[in-house]
Amino acid sequence: MSTGAGATMASSIQSGPGVFDRWAEVYDAQSNPLLKLEERCTLPLLPPLGGQDVLDVGCGTGRWLTRLEALGPASLKGIDCSATMLQRAREKVHPTTTLELNENSALPEDDALRSIVLASFVLSYVDDLQQFARECARILRPHGWLLISDMHPATAVERGWTRSFHADGERIEIAAHSRSIDEIVSVFQLHGFELEDLIEPPFAAPERAVFEDAGKFADFEELSGVAAIYIAKLQKREPRPAGTPAPGSRTLQLVNARVATGPLGWRDGSVLIEEGRIGSLSQGAEGSAATLNLEGYVLLPGLINAHEHLEFGLFPRVGRPTGRPPYQSSSEWAHEIHEVHAGPIELYRQIPKSDHLWWGAIRNLLCGVTTVCHHNPLHEELAQPDFPVRVLSRFGWSHSLAFDPDLAAKFHDTPTDHPFILHAAEGLDEESRKEIYRLDHMEVLDERTVLVHGLACTTDEIALINQRGTSLVICPTSNLFLFAKTIPASLLTSIDRVALGSDSPITAAGDLLDEIHYLSAEMGLDPKPIYNMVTTGPADIFHLADGQGRIVESGVADLIAIPDRDHTPAAALSELSFRDVQLVLLAGRVQMASAEMYERLTSNLRSGLELIEVAGLQRWIRSPLQDLITAAERVLGENNLWLAGREVRYAGTV
Repeated sequence: MSTGAGATMASSIQSGPGVFDRWAEVYDAQSNPLLKLEERCTLPLLPPLGGQDVLDVGCGTGRWLTRLEALGPASLKGIDCSATMLQRAREKVHPTTTLELNENSALPEDDALRSIVLASFVLSYVDDLQQFARECARILRPHGWLLISDMHPATAVERGWTRSFHADGERIEIAAHSRSIDEIVSVFQLHGFELEDLIEPPFAAPERAVFEDAGKFADFEELSGVAAIYIAKLQKREPRPAGTPAPGSRTLQLVNARVATGPLGWRDGSVLIEEGRIGSLSQGAEGSAATLNLEGYVLLPGLINAHEHLEFGLFPRVGRPTGRPPYQSSSEWAHEIHEVHAGPIELYRQIPKSDHLWWGAIRNLLCGVTTVCHHNPLHEELAQPDFPVRVLSRFGWSHSLAFDPDLAAKFHDTPTDHPFILHAAEGLDEESRKEIYRLDHMEVLDERTVLVHGLACTTDEIALINQRGTSLVICPTSNLFLFAKTIPASLLTSIDRVALGSDSPITAAGDLLDEIHYLSAEMGLDPKPIYNMVTTGPADIFHLADGQGRIVESGVADLIAIPDRDHTPAAALSELSFRDVQLVLLAGRVQMASAEMYERLTSNLRSGLELIEVAGLQRWIRSPLQDLITAAERVLGENNLWLAGREVRYAGTV
């Protein structure tokens, strides 16, 4: 690796195992101050190796293997893409040390086999960093350690440093990727790692002799105090349910924001977040906690979407065009779309369902939703530790009377303290209206029943629903699209237990805020009941016991920040658009931030966020956006992604 200026230009930039085979011939003979500095600074960061299973990725000629052997690991293995490098390593290491020829993109190890992985001066040569991070997470045991080091990217760019060596009188430059430290750490955090330590050391007295021997003492003096390398020590986290406190967000204080106390009031002060929960609501800041200044903003509880089908994340609307007669029932729509819209449906199904689920979650996150009731089987992706939103799982469900002959049995098999959710009265015809009475006859209507839609209901059916203590979730723009009608305001305000849902992208206008806007602007509903429909109402309906829908001490720190426009919380919410949602916290962890809010975040809070443009607005989101967009564009074409009716483009990481 070249750190000096003024070297002759390489004849070409080379890549692949062949260039490393050639480097192996001179690797051990050429002094390098970067390697000496890295060895000196990495050794104190190594965890105890005694009895541990250790892997050296990109082991080269065994520079680190010989040092690791002396620390007494239970097993030690080195892998490298160069056969010649490994031949040189075999001459140095013990017979018990395993060596294997392999690329870094797919590590040749069983799951959870290793307790320590070292990747020294490797990442610059890794083409797919996301894949490499996934592989490291796969082979490491929970609480296992990963140490990565490389030339400092900022200094390399500033000073024109390259990855190069000299052989047979020729200077050979190796193709390499330039990534910021923030980007690298963010990728590993997305795949389940916690940053334990990060150092960016400059050259010091121990490296001076290397410069002097090379006749470059002036370079040594010029580089005094300049970060030459970085070393990151990361630990694999224990898998955790979605929405539980995340490492890096254990203690955070939100200051200088007004905090909603309910639909009509605010309080001034600060919010102390500890272990993902609201530790205290106080007037003053506590000096010991990291702070986020929210001056000019107000805090609302994270919104609760009471009805969603996340697996249709990127799908467009599917139904009859404007001017055609409306459907009479949801069954009619469901049967027709597979005949009329089979082509688009098949196209979007080529995108993996797991990716659609992530896009469905991002659609919710962008509008301030932190908790979602997903009305479908609980896919394993929804329980991933870094899934963007909290997905409810403690309920029984059926699709509907029309599509589930076992509905009654499922209801009676559901624990009595769990809600039971189903679509009902979703249509205009008499059969849809009669579903309420059929359900009552089946003894399926009681205080734990949650009906979705209820469009066909009249005052009589609503009276029966209230009498049974049953809840109703409405999805107005979805009903309008399919049936050119929704529940009138006079009937809606007579429902005792009601919540709001966005339904699926294949029928809804956009997101949950579009549903709120319709209730407010088109139906003229008072802001207070609208506020309750997306906060305390669904929290009570779904028996949520962790403080969702409220900002209370000991409750989960699911919060959103919006501009302070001197309205009541309910009025502010009723006028909200996705453009106004500037910050979303899930269990105290930043899941989404606007460009302006991002500037207020510390580097620790920024880690793991990736940047997209949504309808021309920049949003930083904690999701593997590059992978998701790449997979979707393989199917839909480049720059052809739309989410909730808004164009989406990838903008990268820091």
